[in-house]
Amino acid sequence: MSVVAQPGVTLMSLVADALGGRSQGVLPAWRRLLRSAVPEGAEAVLRPLFAREYSMVPDCLTPTAPLWETDLRVQLERLADVPPSQLSQELETDFGGTVPGQWQSVVDRPKAFIHAYAALLTTMWEAFGPIWARAGSLLDQETERVGVAVVSNALPSVLAGLGPKIRFAGETLYVPDPHPERFERGARRVVLVPIVSGYGASVFSFDRSDVVWFGYPVPGLNTLWTTRETTVEKDRLKLVVGALRAKILRELVSPRTMGSLAAASDCTPATVTYHCGHLQAAGLITRERLGQHVVARRTASGEALVTLLSG
Repeated sequence: MSVVAQPGVTLMSLVADALGGRSQGVLPAWRRLLRSAVPEGAEAVLRPLFAREYSMVPDCLTPTAPLWETDLRVQLERLADVPPSQLSQELETDFGGTVPGQWQSVVDRPKAFIHAYAALLTTMWEAFGPIWARAGSLLDQETERVGVAVVSNALPSVLAGLGPKIRFAGETLYVPDPHPERFERGARRVVLVPIVSGYGASVFSFDRSDVVWFGYPVPGLNTLWTTRETTVEKDRLKLVVGALRAKILRELVSPRTMGSLAAASDCTPATVTYHCGHLQAAGLITRERLGQHVVARRTASGEALVTLLSG
């Protein structure tokens, strides 16, 4: 598993929220910035991609291929040069020969659509680019966090906390999709793509034969909404699981009730219960009801992780 700071995924999340009617939890000020940057009628250009009947973006229109190309200017230039015949062929293939009505205007004038679409994405990125640049330290820290999790066998704790719309249980990752399907990873590589847009961000792709990737909100996103400086976390356990979950794990040197954990962590029992749920999903703790209380204990994996990352 690896991390790629792919700006095209962030751009598609921003487009979906600001102009596509698909909430990604983007900060209202950022949404206003993007809407004010684009010309009138921008929503009409994007309507085929985000129509409720069937939401789909052809591969040739996604500024994320190749995934490892992180210079978005190159991606957008390549997108502007997509041959109209390629777009038409992909639409025919994706829809089994019967292109929905929402795409008919694109089928009729593919060259005009590609030009308008590429220009729109370029304009939006010109407006948002400075914010992306400010997120550099967050993206670097997230790359380090996942790297530490990989070498310390703590990936389940990372997957269990990717975002409010993403859930991890057992060996399955659940992501929101208006047309849900089940996909097997097989031998494909898994890539995590942190997104700089909003706390509801969720963008993913299962179509490639070599890799599956998941886009999720970069931790610490709120620091970009204020004038606070981003600080580098040096506590490796906090870096991997987060400050509160690290506190809970360290408090569980012996079994504790939810109430005592809440008091020790200076938060509400509901908050502790929520975070304990994620820790349990990651296999780091167990919970058991004893009479009127729920008691949490560290598992062997939890013990090993605390020992490994607290040295």
